[in-house]
Amino acid sequence: MFTRRRTWGALAAAAGLALLTATAPAHGDPAAPQRGLYEVHGATDAAKRTTVRNSGADVAGTRGDVMTVVATPKQADGLRAGGFALDQVGDFDQLLAQRSNAGGAHEPNDFPPGDEAYHTYAETTDALKKAVADHGDLAQLSSAGKSFEGRELNVLKIASKASEGKPEVLFTCNQHAREHLTTEMCLHIVQRFTDGYASDNAIKDMVDSHQIYVVPNMNPDGSEYDISGGKYQGWRKTRKPVPDSTEIGTDPNRNWGYKWGCCGGSSDDPSAEDYHGPSAFSEPETKAVSDFMAAHRFKAHIDFHTFSELVLWPYGYTKDDTAEGMSAEEAKRFADVGRQMADTNKYTPEQSSDLYVTDGDVNDWAWSKSKTLSYTFEMYPKDGGIDGFYPPASEIPEQTTRNDAAVDILVKQAG
Repeated sequence: MFTRRRTWGALAAAAGLALLTATAPAHGDPAAPQRGLYEVHGATDAAKRTTVRNSGADVAGTRGDVMTVVATPKQADGLRAGGFALDQVGDFDQLLAQRSNAGGAHEPNDFPPGDEAYHTYAETTDALKKAVADHGDLAQLSSAGKSFEGRELNVLKIASKASEGKPEVLFTCNQHAREHLTTEMCLHIVQRFTDGYASDNAIKDMVDSHQIYVVPNMNPDGSEYDISGGKYQGWRKTRKPVPDSTEIGTDPNRNWGYKWGCCGGSSDDPSAEDYHGPSAFSEPETKAVSDFMAAHRFKAHIDFHTFSELVLWPYGYTKDDTAEGMSAEEAKRFADVGRQMADTNKYTPEQSSDLYVTDGDVNDWAWSKSKTLSYTFEMYPKDGGIDGFYPPASEIPEQTTRNDAAVDILVKQAG
């Protein structure tokens, strides 16, 4: 149903390119400081990983006691002064140019050559409309609201006549702009539960006994900016200007209203990649989606991210296994279900704060607001450099179907 009208023939083109010597402008600003891609050694526990994250560097992934980060020279110097050893993998903007196949022809409003199988926002919207046209008895398209730049925050509901009044389940994707594989994950969920309804009894049973909602683009302005000019920009945040600042964008997954900015799990520096915004729900995207969630009674939820191959659960704001609003029994259920899902996709399961402390994230908010069994999945790859942000489009089928069994477990846990 979601096959693109272009071929996969150029998928491997970027792999053979030589590293470019010209530095691309960071975040589209010719005067922006150089960004290096580094491996940070010595992050042996959650406290040290939190220290790395609090440096202002952009944490890309973790592997044991090694963290991959994008950092300015000043941030890298600060990490070294803090006792961490750094190996520079490369210049991030040069690597972006290389990954973008800078020598090839670029369509200004599409993914770089070789990655056209990824869906732009317009193509994602068209795919959702096609799901409704093909399965009008199951699929309904609506909007949670509008982004800062006026794009609809599309919501696709999948339910049969038998689903009325049944438990509600939510899947959300693309909070962080450059995590395009997650949008493909949400589209795969839509395709599987609509196209498979008539032929797969297990899917029919899940749809008939649940109301399934999918939000494929929680940050459409950021994701469109990330491919502007047909080249990857390495952009993570939203696109709303920060008041009283020259900076643009807030980390949407630090902008949710529960324990916002409370615990050293986000930054109050507008230039930081995990900047939490001037106030909770300052971003129209998080405000709209949170209002949509609050208007429902979602029993279970996965928010998809990349990368590191992790299954994470609340709380993120505290290192304690239990805290106000979560009993030991509830914490055990989170862990048990998380491990069951991880057994199927071979991700690593852990409480979010075991990785590093975060505050103002969607999982903590969803649990505190409505006791939603809310998880984050960090998708493929397990680790990596630039391909961690931008895995080749050839990986889409395998890495989305890889989560089918985990998705089914989550749906059934809704009751």
